Amino acid sequence: MRYFLIVGGCLSFALGILGAALPILPTTPFLLLSGFCFARSSERFHQWLQGTKIYQSYVADYAETKTIARDTKKRIAKRIALLMTISIVFVPLWPVRIALFLWTVFMIYYLFNRIPDK
Repeated sequence: MRYFLIVGGCLSFALGILGAALPILPTTPFLLLSGFCFARSSERFHQWLQGTKIYQSYVADYAETKTIARDTKKRIAKRIALLMTISIVFVPLWPVRIALFLWTVFMIYYLFNRIPDK
């Protein structure tokens, strides 16, 4: 199980790095998954992850304080809105479009109303 978690942590970290460069993939969830996997499998990998610049800029504040700065929330909301709008435009089925729109509204609501400001 330990090796499975290490491999999962490495794969999710790689996807997180891709997400930082590509607007199609989210970064933060993959980095949180990496932290989860490494925390349960290897203290060395977990320490390494926490020391990376990408972890520090995307996840560290939330992981430590369970808060996100207001301007960071605005940046996240803009990215969510942009990416979900692209998805909504290109999906051919109206029920899926409506579901994506409702999911977008929920994510932005949750971000601003359920996660405390730093």
